[in-house]
Amino acid sequence: MTAAPTILLVGTVDTKRDELAFLRERLLALGARARLMDVGVLAAGHAPVDIANTEVAAAAGTTLRAVIDGGDENIAMTRMAEGAAAIASRLHAQGEIQGLLALGGTMGTDLAFDVAAALPLGCPKVVLSTVAYSHLIPPERITPDLIMVLWAGGLYGLNSLCRSALAQAAGAVVGAARAALPPRSHRPLVGMTSLGKSCLAYMVALKPALEARGYELAVFHTTGMGGRAFEALAAAGRFAAVMDFSLQELANHVGGSVVTAGADRLTGAGRAGTPQIVAPGAVDMVDFPAWAPVPPVLAGRPVHRHNRLIASATSAPTLRAAIARAIGERLGAAKGPTCLLLPTRGIEQWDRPGEPLHDAEGLQAFLAAMRTAVPTSVRCVELDAHINDPAFCDAALRVLDDWVARGLVPPGCP
Repeated sequence: MTAAPTILLVGTVDTKRDELAFLRERLLALGARARLMDVGVLAAGHAPVDIANTEVAAAAGTTLRAVIDGGDENIAMTRMAEGAAAIASRLHAQGEIQGLLALGGTMGTDLAFDVAAALPLGCPKVVLSTVAYSHLIPPERITPDLIMVLWAGGLYGLNSLCRSALAQAAGAVVGAARAALPPRSHRPLVGMTSLGKSCLAYMVALKPALEARGYELAVFHTTGMGGRAFEALAAAGRFAAVMDFSLQELANHVGGSVVTAGADRLTGAGRAGTPQIVAPGAVDMVDFPAWAPVPPVLAGRPVHRHNRLIASATSAPTLRAAIARAIGERLGAAKGPTCLLLPTRGIEQWDRPGEPLHDAEGLQAFLAAMRTAVPTSVRCVELDAHINDPAFCDAALRVLDDWVARGLVPPGCP
């Protein structure tokens, strides 16, 4: 536990001087240290700063004068975001900061997202924003472990509402920084994706089996943000191996759903050369908000409403073929060992006979498209089983054990 964490405080001193000064005071009162970074471009800030806006511009490979003379506020703040992200990344790597607190309206929030994205998972990040959780924010801009606090009544000047929000944000980042436990384990980490036991249940059997082999297992919930966290860690080489068995986020992305982890889903482990065992779990359905009308592209398709937040509809044959191609393309680009497990009796719980999304013809059409799409560089293992059957777990473990025996995956630790 860090007794006196250093918090990187980011904002535009030229327009938010009083608010930043108040935040600095709150951080100090809570026993933390503050490093104030000025990202303003309208004028010189009239407050003491630790990282001047000139330094921020320089970190982006330009000068503050060039940024200001460009005459475009959007481009100016984009360049400042580039510099701020670079400085934040360096400071964290050097152990000089243990958390981020940024504030702003739409402009400051836009910049804050880039700074937050430059910091690794596990580093506390708090953004105080007038557009917190707004529909204006695309999901892919939100760092998976970001904390957002609505800056109510804080657009211009300090008041009691504003001070309350500022104080809450300061407390959130200091508390998180003090309590943070950097993820460390003496066991090799296996990354797995799933949707939960009611839909994809393999982790129930695989977790104890992997732990018995000396591995630590982290399971990521593939409802958008979970997949983004999984991809970020996979791309950074944090996994000894991955079992990417729930690709619904990729199906959602191809199908135009808002429940997406972004265009780079199913690419992180491949780029890093991490051995990956993959299965097309739940790619037969596309998610949409349960509180919204069924999207026109899914109109007339069978629907399963999981809860009041999320619902799923089966995808049409043409969409399933496109999803198969997207899977094949990503697997073909992988630099490390890759195996595709293809369960031929079903790929999620609700597609079993008698369940609301059962579609035998659709499944066969997808399997045919997948067989065509999988590249020759990828080992494809067809299983006469459902993805939730014990035989699927047994097959996954056989692949892993073989890779360990061949030295492709590090052995587990007792």
